[in-house]
Amino acid sequence: MLSGVWLVVAVLAAIVLTWWVTFTVTRIGRLYVRTEAAQASMDAQLVRRAAALAIISETAMPALGAPEALRLRTISQRALVASPKERQAAENDVSRAIAGFVEAHSGTLVLDGPDGAELAEACARAAIARRFYNDAARDTRSLLSARMPRYLRLARGRDRPQFFDIEDAPRWAPPSTAPAEAAVPTETTVPTALTVPAFAPDPITTDDPALMEATDRA
Repeated sequence: MLSGVWLVVAVLAAIVLTWWVTFTVTRIGRLYVRTEAAQASMDAQLVRRAAALAIISETAMPALGAPEALRLRTISQRALVASPKERQAAENDVSRAIAGFVEAHSGTLVLDGPDGAELAEACARAAIARRFYNDAARDTRSLLSARMPRYLRLARGRDRPQFFDIEDAPRWAPPSTAPAEAAVPTETTVPTALTVPAFAPDPITTDDPALMEATDRA
């Protein structure tokens, strides 16, 4: 009798353990998919940021000067072709170059126009994408660091995602090139009051025979 109870307990424990392992493996797989998608989005936004810096260094060359424009273009090109090991250092150089560029030319026409707006948007999107990737990497590493997933080797030999720690480029809003539209006053039409004609009752005349007869009877 006692052996039968232990057998039932062992079967239930095996079922629970199997369900937990299946659930955890599925969760780990989803976290890896989320991390890979976030990394792809971050890479795309970082490429967009470096390309925007290269473009504005060419269009603003008269204001920057040839040496400064060449330096910015070289930094952006180095980030575009950097290897995974050199990527963080190259992107940090891009962030510092953009920070110095914005500080030196803030409030000038260099940052105005579509190229400045593209650089500002690319910097903002890159910072958001990097934050999403680091959040996904943190969640994945936290689950893999737990005791049971680590003992059971549920990661199946996959490497843990690494954090991408770089300095974010400053955010700014480039001045708008479109002039502000003047407010056009609108004419307010005041409805005129409706004139209701007054209808006066017909005067009572004493020439009516029926009325005269009724008066005589009264």
